[in-house]
Amino acid sequence: MILPVQITFRNMPHSDSIEAFVRKKAAQLDRYYDNIMACRVVVEVPHRHHRRGQHSHIRIDLTVPGGEIVIKHEPSLYSGQRQAETEECTKCSETATSHKHAKVAIREAFELARRRLQDYGRQQRAEVKTHEGLPRGHVCRLERDRGFGYIETPDGREVYFHRNSVLGRGFGRVSVGTEVIFVEEQGDNGPQASSVRLVGNHRKMEKISSA
Repeated sequence: MILPVQITFRNMPHSDSIEAFVRKKAAQLDRYYDNIMACRVVVEVPHRHHRRGQHSHIRIDLTVPGGEIVIKHEPSLYSGQRQAETEECTKCSETATSHKHAKVAIREAFELARRRLQDYGRQQRAEVKTHEGLPRGHVCRLERDRGFGYIETPDGREVYFHRNSVLGRGFGRVSVGTEVIFVEEQGDNGPQASSVRLVGNHRKMEKISSA
């Protein structure tokens, strides 16, 4: 994962070993979805557990094309029991035990993130297939300040589009030459695009319907 991973510790001291563990798990997500734009992880010990140093809560925010995937995870009862048994058997220090609890929670949270990313990737592939029959073109003229532009079609026509027609609030990333998929309809002043999606951009591949 060639991007910075932001890690925050709450109600617990910073730990180099936990940070390294989080970064390792974050890097592995790239195997399942390679368009992750940002990853933020919060490792928190709620106030009610602060004295015991146990039961870390994990939040993972993944920025992906079109929005965010958010995972909020608390260790399962089984995990807590398993860690308590480990503590009793090994007689670890409070700090070491706390780190073990945190790593179990992190592992489980990233497993949830993996499944969510795989589901998201399958959904995107299905949407791409849906879009295969829609016309493509590229932006040939752009009046950014006025909020509109024109798409040149493969047969040389120009189709008007307004900033509000660009899905995912993507108008700010449109430039001359940007490739797009669009739905064409007849407007009052000629052909216009009712829905425009940037091709290969970091936005959600939203389903376009000509209905």
